[in-house]
Amino acid sequence: MMEFINFYLIPGITLGSIYALGAVGVSMIFGILRFAHFAHGDLMTTGAYIALMLVWVLGVSPLVAMPIAMAGTAIVALLLDRLFYRPLRELPTIYTVIASFGVALILRSLIQVLWGTEAHVYSPGFQKPLIFFDSLRIASRHIQIISTTLAIAVALHFFLKHSRLGRSMRAVSDDPELARIAGIRTERVIAFTWITGACLAAMAGIFVGLDTDVHTNLGWNMLLPMFAAALLGGIGKPMGAIAGGLIIGIAEELVSYPVLGVSLLSPSYKSAVAFIIMLVLLIFRPQGLFKGRLLQ
Repeated sequence: MMEFINFYLIPGITLGSIYALGAVGVSMIFGILRFAHFAHGDLMTTGAYIALMLVWVLGVSPLVAMPIAMAGTAIVALLLDRLFYRPLRELPTIYTVIASFGVALILRSLIQVLWGTEAHVYSPGFQKPLIFFDSLRIASRHIQIISTTLAIAVALHFFLKHSRLGRSMRAVSDDPELARIAGIRTERVIAFTWITGACLAAMAGIFVGLDTDVHTNLGWNMLLPMFAAALLGGIGKPMGAIAGGLIIGIAEELVSYPVLGVSLLSPSYKSAVAFIIMLVLLIFRPQGLFKGRLLQ
């Protein structure tokens, strides 16, 4: 039982927490701007590399560098919106979707030019896990990732439910034209959507680097599970995206758990779980668990 918790359940919750942070931005951007942002994974990579640069230059821990990396990634997201997405806002959605593929390639190429193509780690060396009750082993980085995601989920819930800007974001997501007629500053809402999504993406990218390593395909490899999480929770439903990320992360780890000595899937194939869940969901419940916006 403790082997199941230590080596499958806790890593699954950790991975799901990372997916959840990235999926919130995917869900919010689709809900308000009405397009699938395929460069979102590369915003994760951008945040991870900004933090890596601060670790190298200032010698601080990646957690100390996180606020600056989040701010830098938010600025990058706002520039991308200004340069590439805003001019396409009145055109059919497919133009913006294709543009986001191009933006993803631009970001990844710039990262490779600035930092190279080698994989890096924030802190080399083995970190001993913390031991509770003599047999429960959990790495301190996993505690940090899970607790931060929980805090983000609570803060996001209260922000969307009780703040004026949060209510404006929900109004724009439901009906942008009606929200504009009602006097809501939609451009302000769009800007804050980019800031929120980029900050959470940077946080997720740094957590990936903490848990494994930092490389130029870091965010791109996470893109499919993040989209699957956003679809599972319901497009335009940030809390649903968090739930979807946790479900997919746990599912990916549990499918390799040996039952009666036999694993359902080899660990090398567990990334296919997100793809399978996404396909099944699109066929049988396209609005997601939390009844979000349908893809059009």
